[in-house]
Amino acid sequence: MAALRQAAYRSLFKPKTHNVSRNFFTKASPIRRSPISAGIYATALVLSTGLFAVYYFDARSALHRYVIMPVLRQILDAETSHKIAVKVLRSGLGPKDPVTDDEHLMFELWGHRISNPIGLAAGFDKDGEAIDGLFDLGFSWVEIGSITPKPQPGNPKPRVFRLPEDNAIINRYGFPSQGHATVLSRVRARLPKFLTGEGNKASLRDGSLLAVNLGKNKESPADSIDDFVAGVRTFGPFSDVLVVNVSSPNTPGLRGLQNKASLEALLTGVTQARDSLPPSYLTSQRPRLVLKIAPDLDQSQIEDIANVIKNTGIDGVIVSNTTIQRPSHLLSASRTENGGLSGPPIKPYTLTALKTLRANLPPHIPIIGCGGISNGADALEYARAGATMVQVYTTFGYDGVGTCRRIKDQIVETLQKEGTTWAEIVTKSVAEYSSREKVPEARDGQGTVNQLIEEAQHLNKLLDELGRKMDSANDRSVVAAS
Repeated sequence: MAALRQAAYRSLFKPKTHNVSRNFFTKASPIRRSPISAGIYATALVLSTGLFAVYYFDARSALHRYVIMPVLRQILDAETSHKIAVKVLRSGLGPKDPVTDDEHLMFELWGHRISNPIGLAAGFDKDGEAIDGLFDLGFSWVEIGSITPKPQPGNPKPRVFRLPEDNAIINRYGFPSQGHATVLSRVRARLPKFLTGEGNKASLRDGSLLAVNLGKNKESPADSIDDFVAGVRTFGPFSDVLVVNVSSPNTPGLRGLQNKASLEALLTGVTQARDSLPPSYLTSQRPRLVLKIAPDLDQSQIEDIANVIKNTGIDGVIVSNTTIQRPSHLLSASRTENGGLSGPPIKPYTLTALKTLRANLPPHIPIIGCGGISNGADALEYARAGATMVQVYTTFGYDGVGTCRRIKDQIVETLQKEGTTWAEIVTKSVAEYSSREKVPEARDGQGTVNQLIEEAQHLNKLLDELGRKMDSANDRSVVAAS
């Protein structure tokens, strides 16, 4: 009996070493691993991190199109994901296209040999933050803007809406812009301190062009061209191309500048401003001027625009901007939002406008197709309609950084099967569909006389300016002598 009592006592009062309860301050015992298992875990971590990096930094990776982009669409609204994409590409940590462009894609534009026909439309990099990050994705044409002279916030949010069932977007941004001064400083900051020789481009890359899309402040008078002239003077020395945007539906009165009389005054003004610039120290030449029009114009309006273009020396046309039309087959609930529609539903409107304009312009004025281009077949359809190159926007927003390379690979595959090149298709279609009209012959030498008069007037202006400078210098000399 005594033995039983002692055993019971020990079982009740002997400290227990198992099932120790833990609280906030209890430190867990480290898990002991053998050197072999620790090495396996470390190797797995390194390999998985490296594998992710390889996939992430290669723009061709399906990771971007099928994982990253769908996740972003699920957790972020359209404008926020847009801003994040710009910041990533600006940081230098964005993916890159590691592949050299195939020779089948090369063509000539304004005397430049361009590496491929896929450009990025304005609207993605509104303030010139990610120029080089976008070129790294394989685009041959990066267009920043629209940029307005003064900073402005744009329209109230929300102002961007995805239409996922239609692979489309409606936006009513209204030209949010940091203004000329801020964007110019950013453009200049990327330039090297020392330039080597002539033949440089503002893109700073072989086979590529940098375009600046010029917008108009909302508060500016509707019929004023001053904002565009200011843009030409500000960005002319630092761009390969300047785009005059009179086709956004989100700035009141802007599309009115597409009317014949207003457009003639605008294009005459910006052309004179461009021609008055000295050749750029960067490119050794003046920038090309391109007009961007809407897809919602009727045939007579497009014909009027073509006549103005031919008479004012504009170098090319982008067809087109977003549309205010809403096709009946749209499925998304956001289809009723106000703003400009972009993506595949706009393609029929843009192609119709492009074909009409091509038939009214001479072959030497190129047209750049933009609207609903989702794959290589779409791009080739534009080329066969008379477009020299194309731009993407909405598809890039949906599919991500591999969009440019994917479309280029699809084009090359088709070109190789057909035994042709992009340049050959464009040359043939432009020759076939362009205006056949001839330049009217001057009667009794009147054309020559008018040209001589214009040249004499220009020379007279230069002499007057020289005379004023000499008079001013003489006045200063007299004052100094006295």
